[in-house]
Amino acid sequence: MKETLRYLAGIVGPSGYGSKSTAEQVAHGCSYLVDSQRLTAIITGATSGIGAETARAVAKRGVRVVIPARDIKKAAELKERIRKDNPNAEVILCEIDLSSLASVKRFCNEFLALGLPLNILINNAGIFSQKLEFSEDKFEMTFATNYLEGFEFEFECAEVYYSPIYDYNGTRAYAQSKLATILHAKEIAKQLKAKNANVTINAVHPGIVKTGIFRAHKGFITGKNLHILGASTSCYVALSPQVEGMSGKYFVDCNESNCSVLANDESEARRLWRQTRALIRRRLYQTPC
Repeated sequence: MKETLRYLAGIVGPSGYGSKSTAEQVAHGCSYLVDSQRLTAIITGATSGIGAETARAVAKRGVRVVIPARDIKKAAELKERIRKDNPNAEVILCEIDLSSLASVKRFCNEFLALGLPLNILINNAGIFSQKLEFSEDKFEMTFATNYLEGFEFEFECAEVYYSPIYDYNGTRAYAQSKLATILHAKEIAKQLKAKNANVTINAVHPGIVKTGIFRAHKGFITGKNLHILGASTSCYVALSPQVEGMSGKYFVDCNESNCSVLANDESEARRLWRQTRALIRRRLYQTPC
């Protein structure tokens, strides 16, 4: 209840931002503290909603933005809107199908060929459907799009257990994909720390925002937040020096927040990581596990 009241009232947290902070306010505040004009960001799901506002806000601060998109026409329209805000903005468009592992791999190769640094990766893309569908790799579509597309492609063999689908529930599938995302962030953060890598990974929750992700979910109640509010937490975690060195954390309304007990289970995070690598290897390379 306390957190709900803070959210509705827009009370700021230790970061100086809260649920009523806009993406542009956050990006503008951080731009004085970091040299954003030397950064490159890949933002998925950027052709509409929260992703589009995130791309616009960071590009306005001088960040080079790479937009992988399935609909290149919509991506081009976004690029035009961004250039209206900042004529000097550098926006690179690439075609991708985030539900396809082969397509993700092609995009990664294309990006590497550009010879650009990668400073920020915002995996914003997501779907929420009540209909059971499968990707071309035979994964449940919500899991494939919301989680697998953001998984780091380092593979090893691991045993994978399957159970039959008796009753599909879209809400449960969406929640599970987001739980997987948080567990993934925590596990990769742990591995990167062990390697002394200068890379951080965190999970963010944008709040309840009416976006295209709920287009197949009639009657879903959303807050009155606009996309400019929903994108603020992504901008904060990507640009704020306050987050420097923080990894494996969960952010809500531009502030660090607590996860569920399950989302903090290190053994489950490790198990998910191993099984996901096995799934990807089996589908992408046809390698037995």
